[in-house]
Amino acid sequence: MLGINAAFFVVEMAFGLISGYMGLVADSLDMLADALVYALSLLVVGAAVARKKQIAGYSGYLQLGLAIMGFAQVIRRFLGYGEVPDFKVMIVVAALALIGNAVCLWLIQQTNRGEAHMEASYIFTSNDIIINFGVIISGVLVYLTATRWPDLVVGSIVFAIVLRGAFRILKLSK
Repeated sequence: MLGINAAFFVVEMAFGLISGYMGLVADSLDMLADALVYALSLLVVGAAVARKKQIAGYSGYLQLGLAIMGFAQVIRRFLGYGEVPDFKVMIVVAALALIGNAVCLWLIQQTNRGEAHMEASYIFTSNDIIINFGVIISGVLVYLTATRWPDLVVGSIVFAIVLRGAFRILKLSK
């Protein structure tokens, strides 16, 4: 799961920047957060419950920071900085990320999710699947409208989902 998310962070960030698509950039940052959370989770395998909750808390704050940075980027683009993104790139890359996230969710479901750090991983990955569908829908809407507005709306929704996930994880870490 760490490898899948790290690879998709690079792929989505590259194609998001090349295509000018905020949804892919947003999802790439979420993939980075997931990869970091998985790495942190590996560090606490076999650790005490308090340490696992502490790591879940770090994960929540990381997600919170990414959501704030993402909203700042969406606001910048709402103010006029940015072009109409390439819908084909959006749809293809989001579909590949959806497959990667589906594999990760399946792997997580094969484990015991009772502990805070594993529940955080489940929340992250479930959010990612919702986000991938949103990015695909946004790509279709960009094609149909020939505007960047669907991208900005979906980018905002993606960061709202990330923000909601951050608060859920922070609650788990208590």
